Amino acid sequence: MAAYLIADVEITNAAAFEQYIQEVPATEARYGGRYLARGGATRVLEGDWEPHRLVIVQFPDMHSLLEWYQSPDYQRLKKIRERCARTRIIALEGVAI
Repeated sequence: MAAYLIADVEITNAAAFEQYIQEVPATEARYGGRYLARGGATRVLEGDWEPHRLVIVQFPDMHSLLEWYQSPDYQRLKKIRERCARTRIIALEGVAI
């Protein structure tokens, strides 16, 4: 069953974040990840959420998502992200169709 990484990213240093943006897609692809949304326009329809840069990545399953998140390649990039952005990230399991 598919799993989704959903991230709300507030970039604090755009120049430094550029390296993360350039390198992270290849690491996700190795685990079957593919972008469904990446920084597009958002519109809040209800509630008080004020999203920043939203990202949704689909993985084949939760195991693949977690393997990617814990991989040495991503851990290196995660350190970059943590220096130049404030981020909220969740992993969400999809529904069986």
